[in-house]
Amino acid sequence: MAMTAAPEPRRRNARANRERILAVAQQELGKNPDATIEEIAQATGVVRRTVFGHFPGRPALLEAVAEEVSQSLREAVERAGTPTDPPERALARFVLAIWPVGDRYRMLIGLARRDLGAERVSEVLAPARETVTAILERGQSYGAFHSNVPAPVLSSALEALSLSLLESVNSGAWQDDGTATAIAALTAAGVPVGRAEAELRELSTLLASRSTEVADVPSTPETG
Repeated sequence: MAMTAAPEPRRRNARANRERILAVAQQELGKNPDATIEEIAQATGVVRRTVFGHFPGRPALLEAVAEEVSQSLREAVERAGTPTDPPERALARFVLAIWPVGDRYRMLIGLARRDLGAERVSEVLAPARETVTAILERGQSYGAFHSNVPAPVLSSALEALSLSLLESVNSGAWQDDGTATAIAALTAAGVPVGRAEAELRELSTLLASRSTEVADVPSTPETG
């Protein structure tokens, strides 16, 4: 008797449900780090049993969320520029790259208070924090950033500043696409305001130019 293959539509539906649960969990936990499985299930539009079918409990769901955030942050760090960038540009690139995942970043820090633990959260955030610290150390050695505060401490201060500005955007008190936050980070690191604003204008022009170049590259025709 021929073996019956597992129904692919069912597997696709299961994967879609899992991805949807994780996406909604990030949103709900961003609003309320104490959100329950029941609340996340309701926001997702599924019954609690469906959530438990993918995640046996809240700790398993939170760990999956942490891994999703970790992947997003790793990808953002990879997009954040090259070691050959001047330190001012490298820091600006980093802030712009991280900004789209800022809510997830903020949510993860909120979960550190009780659920995931500070050690696990630090592990997830380590690549981002190490990148910023390295940029600041290089900038301090070149005289681009002030050096009266050690780079790791300054990195923590810039992280807190960015998270505070993100909260202001979420509350409607401020509008930003990441540009103003990048300028704020540069000035907090010791770059004069005019120089920081000029750096962001130059970077914006550079990024727009590269986007146009990528869009203009013709696709390679397939050969039969």
